[in-house]
This record gives sequence, structure tokens and C-alpha cells, in this order.
Amino acid sequence: MERKIILLASLIGGMAVLLGAFAAHGLKPLLSVSAFDSLGTGIRYQMYHAFLLFYIGSTSRLNNKQQSLLYKLILSGILLFSGSIYLLSTNDLTSFNFKVIGFVTPLGGLFLISSWALLFSYNLRNKS
Repeated sequence: MERKIILLASLIGGMAVLLGAFAAHGLKPLLSVSAFDSLGTGIRYQMYHAFLLFYIGSTSRLNNKQQSLLYKLILSGILLFSGSIYLLSTNDLTSFNFKVIGFVTPLGGLFLISSWALLFSYNLRNKS
């Protein structure tokens, strides 16, 4: 499980850097200031959670079941939260109206918040 989590963390972190560079150099002239700021928020949260995945995959304080649940929550949260922000912030550049998926952004945020709350709970119970 640890290897899988570290690999995902590496992929998500690398993609955040790639998306950040693409946004700064390719999308900035095409987006409104508000849309560009939103895109930056999605990228930052993706990177924050890549670091969280590195911790989860490398700590001995969590068992496999706990790691697996956190892995699933974080992956789902990033896909829904950051993914929907990416689509919504570039909405004006496409012919599809991504505003219909706006409801998934808070759901993704809820998954991310839940992962942090669970991590707190797991560490609170683990006295070693």
C-alpha cells in the first residue's frame, strides 16, 4: 500500500507543477483574473494533498486499512475538488458548460476535510 500511495503522491505533485506552469505560461492571457485565481486554488490544494499523501505513505503510525481509506478519500477529493475547479475556471475556453458539475466541488472539499479529520483521529488514538 505504501508504494501505491507514494507513487500517487509523486504523480499528483508532478501534475500540480505541470498544471501550474501551463496555467502561468499558457492560460493566463486567456482567462479572467478570477478564473486564473480559481485555477491557482485548485493547483495549490492538489499540491497540499500530494504532501499529505507522502506523509500517509511513509509513516508507520497508520495501519494498511487506515492508509487505504485516507488514500481513497484524498484521491476522490482531489479529483472532485481540484478537477472541478480546473474545468470550471476554463469554462469560457470550451463549448461545454461545466457549470453543471459545480456541485461536486464542495463534495470533493468534504472528502479532503474528512481525510484530515480522520488523520487527526487516527493519530490521537495512536499513542506510540
